[in-house]
Amino acid sequence: MSQSALPALAEVIRSGFTEGRHRGSLVLLDADGAVAFALGAPEQPVFPRSTAKPFQAVATLRAGLELHGEQLALAASSHSAEPFHRAAVRRILTDAGLTEAALRTPADLPLDEVEAEELLRSGGQREPILMDCSGKHAGWLAACAANGWDLESYLDPEHPIQRLARTALEEGTGERAAHTGTDGCGAPLLAVSLTGLARGYRALVLAGPGTEQRRVADAMRAHPEYVAGTRRADTWLMRAVPGALSKMGAEAVQVVALPDGRALAFKIEDGAERARGPVLAAALRRLGVEDPVLDRIAAAPLHGGGQVVGEVRAAF
Repeated sequence: MSQSALPALAEVIRSGFTEGRHRGSLVLLDADGAVAFALGAPEQPVFPRSTAKPFQAVATLRAGLELHGEQLALAASSHSAEPFHRAAVRRILTDAGLTEAALRTPADLPLDEVEAEELLRSGGQREPILMDCSGKHAGWLAACAANGWDLESYLDPEHPIQRLARTALEEGTGERAAHTGTDGCGAPLLAVSLTGLARGYRALVLAGPGTEQRRVADAMRAHPEYVAGTRRADTWLMRAVPGALSKMGAEAVQVVALPDGRALAFKIEDGAERARGPVLAAALRRLGVEDPVLDRIAAAPLHGGGQVVGEVRAAF
């Protein structure tokens, strides 16, 4: 289905006038895993971006690295580079006998705008550890060091840690990757469907206690601020809704699973971040979630002359 044929998931309303629309695909699953509601083409492959990270963290555990608690949550994170994130990344590396120099993440500013502005005001600059994927990379590097695997080539798709990551994603989603690309952090990126992603997150929360999948899901839910940050929707949602597992990805990809197996996944086709919150809140309400946090997540005001003059809102 072409972008122009995809339905509008969100609309941009300014001064009572529909200024634009953000199109995309979305799928909701019932507790039994059946599709309850769908828009667009959720069966078509997409790059999951950072929503693949829980499966990549599963790979880190399968490689034999014993991460727990905050460190395991950080291995599945797109962190905001707040001070506690940076400290935890350094701990993972230090415990493995490594330094920040081993990171192959590109030098970046913090994902969180408040953190980025504070860093620049204090004279800081872009660094690999500040990139939101550095927790995942630190976990991979520590696993490689523990196994004696090459550290320089850990992002090669045929490296042992990347073969484990591919297997974890394909097992979780029940799909073979339709395409292999390169993510923003330099890691291999595997295309799967939104329906597969939703079922993969459902499998994470329903996995048996003690399994690698459940350990990752439990760590993320217990330490959501390490998965995202103190000013991020994934954190708010996992703190407010008991048992929810939530993860964003670049280009406006989002996946959530609830503890009873209900799940959702969507992608805004044009990657508009401003549409993510309204669509996420509306999708959760369709799944039966009712919590005041959804109003906070959905808020996407438009401004004019210093005043609120409109909003981005869900279109379904």
